[in-house]
Amino acid sequence: MPKATKKAKKTSKKLFKKQAKKSVKKFVKASKTKRLSKKELDIYKKLLMELRKKISGDLRQIEGDTLNTNQRDSSGDLSGYSFHMADMASDNYDRELNIGLASNEQQILNDIDVALKRIEEGTYGFCEITGEAIPKKRLLAMPYTRLSKKAQEDEEKTKRHP
Repeated sequence: MPKATKKAKKTSKKLFKKQAKKSVKKFVKASKTKRLSKKELDIYKKLLMELRKKISGDLRQIEGDTLNTNQRDSSGDLSGYSFHMADMASDNYDRELNIGLASNEQQILNDIDVALKRIEEGTYGFCEITGEAIPKKRLLAMPYTRLSKKAQEDEEKTKRHP
């Protein structure tokens, strides 16, 4: 086979590979930026609203249990005598646990509000860091998520190791 023919074959193979890579990149990019349909957005919005309602109720109950009881009522001791230290420690632990739970629930409520706003803006379903589409499976599990799985992992690693 002449040298020119071999060179032409190599060049055509390189061009083919280059075009194939471009096509694959285009396909991957298109699939990453695919927008959710109006029907899908309505489903996620309904899911977020139901979740918001449930968490709001849970939060009200936690706050009510924590803030509206005094120490005498929570211990069951109706006499005027002082509490046992173990009872007080247990009550304080329960109160602090409830406050922590309330804080987590409030953060989820804030994330839900941000997700609802993103639906209205047309940016829902896309990672805030990478801009890639968040898989529907992840959105169903955590409809208020702002990040793709990879971006979430990177953010958590950064928080652990500043």
